[in-house]
Amino acid sequence: MSFTLAKLSELTATTAVGDADCEIDRVESLQQATGGAITFFANPKLKQDLKRTRASAVILKEEHLESCPSNALLTDNPYLVFARVAGLLNPPPAHAPGIHPTAVVSKSATVGEGCSIGPGAVIDDDCVIGNNTCIGPNCCLHAACVIGEHCRLVSHVTLCERTALGQRVIIHPGVVVGSDGFGLASEGDKWFKIPQLGRVRIGDDVEIGANTTIDCGALEDTVLEEGVKLDNQIQVAHNVRIGAHTVIAGCTGISGSTTIGRFCKIGGAAAIGGHLRIADHVTLGGMTRVGKSIEKAGTYVSGTPMQPYRDWLRSSALYKKLGQLAERVRKLEEQKGPGES
Repeated sequence: MSFTLAKLSELTATTAVGDADCEIDRVESLQQATGGAITFFANPKLKQDLKRTRASAVILKEEHLESCPSNALLTDNPYLVFARVAGLLNPPPAHAPGIHPTAVVSKSATVGEGCSIGPGAVIDDDCVIGNNTCIGPNCCLHAACVIGEHCRLVSHVTLCERTALGQRVIIHPGVVVGSDGFGLASEGDKWFKIPQLGRVRIGDDVEIGANTTIDCGALEDTVLEEGVKLDNQIQVAHNVRIGAHTVIAGCTGISGSTTIGRFCKIGGAAAIGGHLRIADHVTLGGMTRVGKSIEKAGTYVSGTPMQPYRDWLRSSALYKKLGQLAERVRKLEEQKGPGES
């Protein structure tokens, strides 16, 4: 698929500079781009690469136009426009409507118009699938799942009983939605399973990365509001609620009954405790450990930055002595006379 620079400008509400009839058929990096490709410039540290690029067009801010040797699309947000252009040039693969002969679809299931059900897929009793949704190879929908229109389950996705998806949801391979939460009661040395009676509800325009797991609620539902974006290998425990348009990077773990606000950004491998509340517009750095609620918007980090091994050994040894040092300081302060500092 290709577009003229003028057409891309129209579709992305940007200003074209140079040959408006230039044909663009792909996106490439600033350093590797050649004729026919479009790229973007957003990092001033790469200014020399911009000057040397052989791309047919570059998406950039007007202030950098004088350094651009090619045609350009001018915008205040080059990265966002690049994402949109990349989507235009690389639309999602089209799937022919129909049910593959090896798929198993219950007679009580409802499959909308234009749906594609791939090989090996299993659609259980009373499931409802909206129009133009694609269920990929070897996906499994347990009983009474409801999926909106224009959704895509890529492959090997499992939706457990009564899971509900909104419109335009994308779920990548290996995801499990609605498995039992980790609910146990103890008696002496033994553990007894607590039935998990809730479900999972997922809003419109949510995307869930590969091998992520989302547990059903114990009593109330686990909820992902509209526009949430989850990376790969994330664990969302039972009764968690994630607010609209929050993004979470890979390997994060969220313990049960925690509520995360809207428009949050959570870095990779964050560890979030249970029964907490995180306010709207909170940013957590990678590997941040959250052990209490966050009431105010802002950026929060924890953990020890990387350092040379010998430096870490010295720091670790001092850390172990902090209690002793604090006690010595307290005793010295007690020995001070009046007016001493």
